[in-house]
Formats: sequence, C-alpha cells, structure tokens
Amino acid sequence: MARPRKEIDKEQFEKLCALQCTEEEIAGWFSVSPDTIDRFCKRTYKERFAAVFDKKRAPGKISIRRAQFRLAEKNATMAIWLGKQYLGQRDRYEVETNDNDLVIQFIEGMKHGDSPKPETG
Repeated sequence: MARPRKEIDKEQFEKLCALQCTEEEIAGWFSVSPDTIDRFCKRTYKERFAAVFDKKRAPGKISIRRAQFRLAEKNATMAIWLGKQYLGQRDRYEVETNDNDLVIQFIEGMKHGDSPKPETG
C-alpha cells in the first residue's frame, strides 16, 4: 500500500517561488523531497519545477525592483547604481595635462618595459 500523498499548498508554493527560494528550500518548507516538488509541478502545472519556477518568480523580481526604486529616492548610491544599470550612465574620468612630452615618454617607456623617470624642471 502506497503512503498518502503529501499535500502542497499551491498558493504557498507560488509565494515561495516569488521569494526566489530554491527547489531544496521549498522542499524543506513542505518537509518533502525535491523530487516530490517536481512531481507536484508536473501534476499541477504540467511542467517540471524549473519551468514553473521561471514563471512564478517574476512577481518576486518585480517586488525587488519596486523596492530598489523606492530606496533610490532616499539613497544616492542606489540611484546611481540604477542609472548605470537601466539608463546607460557611467562614471567618466578625464585626464588633463599640459606636459604632452612626459605623457608620450611614459607611454613609450611602458611599451618597451622601461619605467622612465620623469624629468623635473
């Protein structure tokens, strides 16, 4: 006689996916094996866990993104990071020099493995 099937709450399962929980973590939550989670997905969604997880994790990603944008309103570091990620913004460094000869001498020295000492005047 087969043992009774362990019930997995579909709504709870989907919330755990949205929280980006791994298959092992979800299995631990329901006190079942990862194979049981995969069988649940096949019965319930007609797909394996990986395919279901890819679909059900989207609300969690949206939630994280929403929290990041709220944080960016008060946190300059987060605002800068989001600008770099989504707006193509970047740090720009410009170097100015009035002594082009020294710069060229240094570059040439680096090409040949020398470490030229700049002349000071």
